[in-house]
Amino acid sequence: MHDQVSRVQSRETTAGILGSGADSAIPLAWNRADARAIYDLPFNDLLFRAQTVHRRHFDPNRIQLSKLLSIKTGGCPEDCGYCSQSAHHDSGLKASKLLEVQRVIEEARQAKAGGATRYCMGAAWRGPKQRDMAMLVAMVEGVKALGMETCMTLGMLSPQQAGTLAEAGLDYYNHNIDTSERFYPEVITTRSFAERLDTLANVREAGIKVCSGGILGLGEAVDDRIDMLVTLANLPEAPESVPINMLIPVPGTRLADAPPVDPIEFIRIIALARILMPASHVRLTAGRTAMSDEMQALCFFAGANSIFVGDTLLTAANPGDDKDTSLMRRLGLTAAPMEEAP
Repeated sequence: MHDQVSRVQSRETTAGILGSGADSAIPLAWNRADARAIYDLPFNDLLFRAQTVHRRHFDPNRIQLSKLLSIKTGGCPEDCGYCSQSAHHDSGLKASKLLEVQRVIEEARQAKAGGATRYCMGAAWRGPKQRDMAMLVAMVEGVKALGMETCMTLGMLSPQQAGTLAEAGLDYYNHNIDTSERFYPEVITTRSFAERLDTLANVREAGIKVCSGGILGLGEAVDDRIDMLVTLANLPEAPESVPINMLIPVPGTRLADAPPVDPIEFIRIIALARILMPASHVRLTAGRTAMSDEMQALCFFAGANSIFVGDTLLTAANPGDDKDTSLMRRLGLTAAPMEEAP
């Protein structure tokens, strides 16, 4: 154990020396044993280490705010065990058509007025069809014209589709791997883990920034959570944005009765994500309505520096602007576009 911790400390020092300069592209491979050694540190030591890494790369008192809109809800053919939008589940959610472009742009305008700097658009698809691409391009161009960063999550993308969205100016593409490769088949059977990685590769090759993370509370073991982060950290380039979700059990889905995640274990994963991917935005995502203010504060201390604002996340509840504004004011956090520290 001592040797593992010493090796991990050496690797973190190397990462800190590399910083954000040209040499930061040099990959530093992680393995589960080293990552587990970090995760198992005494809680105070883990948070101190994560906060130290965080300050090396970011202003610790700045939070990036994003807004997420469901541009096409329900009827998804995938069987993701947690999802209310899956056609395999009787969640009571009705399927809808793709929203009109002007409606999406108007929603983005309101989000910007509320302080959001990134606008994320999500569609419940296995992947977009060619007939949808023109409207998606128009949405990206319209939101970009407002001066906001753009993000989409549309399911699987072919290289050609990724190229089309890149030409339109899409900044980020979200495609979560959800969990470890080992546990993945327990959650989803209609799309393989490898296919998720293929989409991430297509997005990266097109020049779009990658947003990819996972969900805690699916019934996975701690090692599955760690393996998920190791997989992301060991991609040719780590995702620029890493959303960490806490499962919101939805009646009618296969995981409706999943037990809650231990708050300390959740915070440990936030800290580990920050240490393994020091230059990435770690986003505290779904499940915040079930988190106390104190738990969220510890997540921010552990390295989370991005949240979704507004009353809903696609079809799930979110704390709302008033509650977030109050918490950020009490913690002395400033909403601002996130940039790596010099």
